Amino acid sequence: MTDFQRRRLLAAGIAAPLSAAFTEARAAAWPERAITLIVPFAPGGIADLTARAAAEQMGASLGKPVVVQNRPSAGSIVASEVVARARPDGYTLLLLNNSNALSVGLFRKLPYDLTKAFAPIGSLAFFDIGLFAPAATRWAGLRDAVAEARAKPGRLDVATIAVGSTQNLAARLFAMRAGVQFQVIPYPGTPAVVAALRSGEADLAFEVLAPMLPQVSAGAVKALAVATERRLPVLPAVPTVEQAGVADYRVASWNGLAAPAGTPAAVVERLNRALREAVAAPALRAKLAPLGLRLAAGSPAELQALLESEIQRWGAVIRAAGIKAE
Repeated sequence: MTDFQRRRLLAAGIAAPLSAAFTEARAAAWPERAITLIVPFAPGGIADLTARAAAEQMGASLGKPVVVQNRPSAGSIVASEVVARARPDGYTLLLLNNSNALSVGLFRKLPYDLTKAFAPIGSLAFFDIGLFAPAATRWAGLRDAVAEARAKPGRLDVATIAVGSTQNLAARLFAMRAGVQFQVIPYPGTPAVVAALRSGEADLAFEVLAPMLPQVSAGAVKALAVATERRLPVLPAVPTVEQAGVADYRVASWNGLAAPAGTPAAVVERLNRALREAVAAPALRAKLAPLGLRLAAGSPAELQALLESEIQRWGAVIRAAGIKAE
């Protein structure tokens, strides 16, 4: 080994601990300015409202504002690419969500590797799915709907929002689990789904609970089942899909926070702590209670595991349904 090589090795050995110390020092002082949370949805929706409420609470915990920036697009791709390419310093975050997992199966190629481009911080909220029928439905419950679907294959019209949405794929997964065939009809949005139910145009609908609860309370539609592990306090008389006889069926949309890959572990830990504090805050829970969601701040590892499992599950549904990647 030459003297030059020895000097380079010595310098590298000294530089490594100095660099680590510098990173730790910067992480200890973090945050020094405002943080941007990029939301892949338009303002005013349930995901946006949840993100804004959490951002406000996290800002109070961190001592610096968390500012929401909306960048809506199909599959959450635009917002996700912005964050994937951002500096990994903790100042640019993504509202990672179920549409990210769906996009892997719905698009031929993404401008990032979803499971490697981000450093998960933790889950934020879960949005449970319900099965709804017209208020004057002929069915006493979901078992009757399944029995009719089996007796009349392809005759029932099922309303969901757009093809490739969680609700749309939830309907297709239900058909697979229940062993039935029906017509899944995509509508441009939740108001159109509600209108189809109220008019009797649709026999059944799959939708997140938040926009449907007022319709149920008003007697405009009937909740047949919820796709949850156990019955929900907001609908105590409504069984779960599994209680109604369809095994292995639990579906929820979800979101959480993520940073660019390479963000210092200390910063991710601080963000996770702020997220947990926000979710536990009574003020946040009271503010979001009317939206019919479940707040749950998990660990970075749990969010990574959820993302990977959802990619696998919905990828299989997309393939089985014959939905071609764009």
